[in-house]
Amino acid sequence: MRPLGYRARRRWALLILVVGLPAYIVAAVSLLALFDRPPFWLELAIYVALGILWALPFRAVFRGIGRPDPGAPPENREP
Repeated sequence: MRPLGYRARRRWALLILVVGLPAYIVAAVSLLALFDRPPFWLELAIYVALGILWALPFRAVFRGIGRPDPGAPPENREP
């Protein structure tokens, strides 16, 4: 399988952030709403853990997105 190119990773990252993150937030809040509300510190720890677990599968997509395109010619690179 061929690795994703820079432009494809940028598009996937945008899609994940615009569609996937809000959907994950709604799912996490809905899941915790099924149970009695835990103490504040435990609830905060759960949300932090879910936030970290959300990001782990997408590390490869987000890696290097903030940098200029490594395959672009030098005159077309953003500063």
